[in-house]
Amino acid sequence: MKTEREALSLAQWIALAFALLVLNAALTFGNVWPTLRVVPRAELSIEIALLLLALVAWTSFVRPLGTVARVALTLLMLALLLGRYAEVTAPALYGRPVNLYWDSQHLPKVAAMLAEVGPWWLVGLIAVALIALLGALITALALCLGVLSRALNVPAGRRVVGALAGFVVALYAFASWLDWPVRHKYSLPVSATYLQQARFVVAASRAARDRDLPGLALPKGGVDRLKGDDVLLLFLESYGAVTYDEPGIARVVSPARDELAHAAAESGRHVVSAYASSPTFGGGSWLAHASFMSGVEVRDTGDYMRLLTQERETWPKLFEATGYRAVAVMPGMRSAWPEGSFYGFDTIYDELALDYHGPDFGWWRIPDQFSLARAAELEAHSESHAPRMIFMPTINTHIPFLPVPPYQADWNRVLKADPYPAEDVEASLAAAPDWEALGGPYAASFVYTFTYLAGYVRDRAGADETLILLGDHQPAASVAGVGARWDVPVHVVTSHADVAAALVAAGFVEGVALAPQQRPILTLPQLSVLLLETFSAAR
Repeated sequence: MKTEREALSLAQWIALAFALLVLNAALTFGNVWPTLRVVPRAELSIEIALLLLALVAWTSFVRPLGTVARVALTLLMLALLLGRYAEVTAPALYGRPVNLYWDSQHLPKVAAMLAEVGPWWLVGLIAVALIALLGALITALALCLGVLSRALNVPAGRRVVGALAGFVVALYAFASWLDWPVRHKYSLPVSATYLQQARFVVAASRAARDRDLPGLALPKGGVDRLKGDDVLLLFLESYGAVTYDEPGIARVVSPARDELAHAAAESGRHVVSAYASSPTFGGGSWLAHASFMSGVEVRDTGDYMRLLTQERETWPKLFEATGYRAVAVMPGMRSAWPEGSFYGFDTIYDELALDYHGPDFGWWRIPDQFSLARAAELEAHSESHAPRMIFMPTINTHIPFLPVPPYQADWNRVLKADPYPAEDVEASLAAAPDWEALGGPYAASFVYTFTYLAGYVRDRAGADETLILLGDHQPAASVAGVGARWDVPVHVVTSHADVAAALVAAGFVEGVALAPQQRPILTLPQLSVLLLETFSAAR
């Protein structure tokens, strides 16, 4: 007859079965694309099976699990669960695998953005909900591990758990060896994600010691073909090929984009367009900026940090060498920008220098139209009469794409403290983002962008100015779709027919109506070289 210590009651067997299901589900759930939500999947975790075998061996030959061991196991399971969440969520939101090493560095900035955008009560509610969720996860894992620990103290419990885990491990081994379809019923190990992150850390450390970063040499032939034009280099945030490829977005954006072409034609300018391949997707705008401005393909933060330690030719330095002033307009910059000295800008107009007094539009509070108008006003009062190379990354098309500022047709009024009718501001601020349906706001933000760009071109019809409008990356996969290409449009607006013709000969097309099936002609560093060569009279 079995003793009480050797037996488990029916309730304990049921509790053990439930605990094992929960622990398995913690490492096998999937993402509800393209959201932050997850759903359980009918898969098995090889990691849970191996952990169970290890615990059976420990409790059989060493000693029962104590309090310290259960706490350590709870923390281990929590780390694996959070790794699984990052692993399945990042591709849905950003269109790329998770990179915990680099992505975690931006979590404080994301938290600050959310705190600024949302009302205090909502931010507080989200914080409380996250803390409660974390507490609930820890409690659930601890309870399940407690049930498992008590079951492993009983021989019958160890035999059942060991047999079950052994079967799962053996099936995995045979399925992998014989390439059985059943192997697809096992989720990818989360430990592999953490191993990959460790490799990233090692690679980043090695990169810090190895400062040799190859890239294309930017040509120094001058920009004589521009005949003293100011050059406005606008990086359009999140402007990707999806604005052509996705029919629903294209239908909304195309009329406004066509209006830019009409405005250019009315002012005697040509527009030529192409696709280029961006080094980043769904974020990391600075990687695209650096790739274009330096001629170096910068695909991760490690390369970016290495780049900043080097002496490189950049667009600002090359234009300054030909007598230009290099100006950076940075409406999204609220703190020091050390990169400005690397690039070699003469002047940097950050948020403080732009001195915006109109209504705030979310975290990215300054309308891009204002930033353009304000930069022109500030430069008009500059003592220098040299032509300008102006670099500006836009901000109003940054996720979550709302609120979209109104367009102000009077470019003088946009500089005042009350730039818009009150009802327009109220309507703009009333729009709240639906994080599961950002395609509409994304398209609306580009209608605004091309509307103010067309207005800018018309307002400055007589100005000697060449515009380069370049996307930095595709939007997140929640907008661009899973597996979307990494291509971005580029438009050059110029009054110089020979410049436009040279670009067409290099693969650009007349107008802004790029076809979705067209392929990129260049990478961003190659595009940088092509434009500089085109602007040179020696080409």
